[in-house]
Amino acid sequence: MVVKCTMKVSLFVILVSTVTTISVHGFSTTLEGPFKPETAPLDPNLNPVAFDLPEPDPSFVQPNSEFQPEQVSVSLSYSFDSVWISWVTGEFRIGEEDSLPLDPNSVQSIVQYREFNVVTRSRYATGHSIVYNQQYPPENGLKYYTSGIIHHVQLTSLKPSTLYRYQCGDPSVSAMSKEYYFRTMPKSTSENYPHRIVVAGDLGLTYNTSTTLRSILSNHPDLVVLIGGFSYADTYLTNNTKLHCSSCQCGHNGTSSDCDYCYSSGKTYQPRWDYWGRFMEPLTANVPTMMVAGDHEIELQIDNNLTFSAYSSRFTFCSNESGSFSPLYYSFNAGGAHFIVLNSYTPSDNSSDQYTWLESDLRNIDRSETPWVVATWSLPWYSTFKGHYREAESMRLILEDLLYSYRVDIIFNSQVDAYERSNRVYNYALDQCGPVYISTGAGGAGKLDTDHVDDPGNCPDASQNYSCRASGFNFTLEPVNDEICPVKQPDYSAYRESSFGFGEE
Repeated sequence: MVVKCTMKVSLFVILVSTVTTISVHGFSTTLEGPFKPETAPLDPNLNPVAFDLPEPDPSFVQPNSEFQPEQVSVSLSYSFDSVWISWVTGEFRIGEEDSLPLDPNSVQSIVQYREFNVVTRSRYATGHSIVYNQQYPPENGLKYYTSGIIHHVQLTSLKPSTLYRYQCGDPSVSAMSKEYYFRTMPKSTSENYPHRIVVAGDLGLTYNTSTTLRSILSNHPDLVVLIGGFSYADTYLTNNTKLHCSSCQCGHNGTSSDCDYCYSSGKTYQPRWDYWGRFMEPLTANVPTMMVAGDHEIELQIDNNLTFSAYSSRFTFCSNESGSFSPLYYSFNAGGAHFIVLNSYTPSDNSSDQYTWLESDLRNIDRSETPWVVATWSLPWYSTFKGHYREAESMRLILEDLLYSYRVDIIFNSQVDAYERSNRVYNYALDQCGPVYISTGAGGAGKLDTDHVDDPGNCPDASQNYSCRASGFNFTLEPVNDEICPVKQPDYSAYRESSFGFGEE
């Protein structure tokens, strides 16, 4: 059912957090606006470069016990009455092709759980476990990475808006985790919403990530949505050497390219996924965390062209429950908000599985239960920063009409290492029935984007071909209002700021 355009009180108030301060740039209702375009001045005391945490960092250390659960995380199912608990046991292995992986059947996948303040016996749930491989390029001696044992257990028949405590592991070998907590989502009605939602993109594993993580934890969110750029394992060679731009080989029509587009070469240091899981556990083990894949999660495998192996193996997704066949696109409810997760690096033309699923999901939304519809994917459609400018134009041309016709309210993106919020926009024009687009891709990784395409000399060559880029799109930029780039901050851009941080409702 196509929803009639109506104006509502805005659900989301966005905080932009730098490494030293937190400043609020909110919009109280969607009846207000459009807002006059504003650009925040760059803080001269802010270092725009992020530095990776070194391998000896204490938070990367594996637990002592062989079967001690680590990298614990909780994620939502489609509705409030179910969640997934995931964890890893055993150490990863890097070696030759014939090195033996761990046996998933050597340890059980069990979760003990009960309501926090209710004196009852614990309930038990069992699940399944897997091990995944990452194939390395031939020039690196055909070494292989094999993960530890990754466990996934679904808890069902849960109560809404209820705090639960749980432990995971295998009690038969005295290898249970410490006690963690999570709160279920409220029932899906127009009156019920999570108290606080955090949206962050491109966290990585840097000193700035540490600051972002501390800030997120101090705000006690009920739900976290992370958009792309998790471990940045693809920014390392297989010998654990950081990949720099001088190592990049691809380009646009023979010209040099940003490093981001060359990280899908298969040269990836997978242990950084394990470091990231251990580092993030204080958040992911206690707050339902939903993952949205970006370009750094592609990680092409050389021999079989598999992609997204680490991403799809380490986390759980409510794909089947939401009618999807892929962990790269799915949907879920968080109280009165329906979230749609898409993927910028998967075909989205109108004959693709992603398009077919999206159309079906939009058609089946009950706006009386979930009046708010929020979509998220990594590569932004509306960003005025030089980095990644209009790279997702092909995706926009295919999907924008569909999202507009079903009146999607808010769209979150990352990829661009900065913050930008749009006015309501459709096809580059102000439109009170269009969504608000929010880019929040400066969670801690990478170098801040500080250049805008409306600044002199920053507009890309209109004739350049984008076929080299990780997205696989193949097109040239077409003018908008007779311009490839605006000559000033366009009306659809309400606010932009170069700073590390995250979004919060």
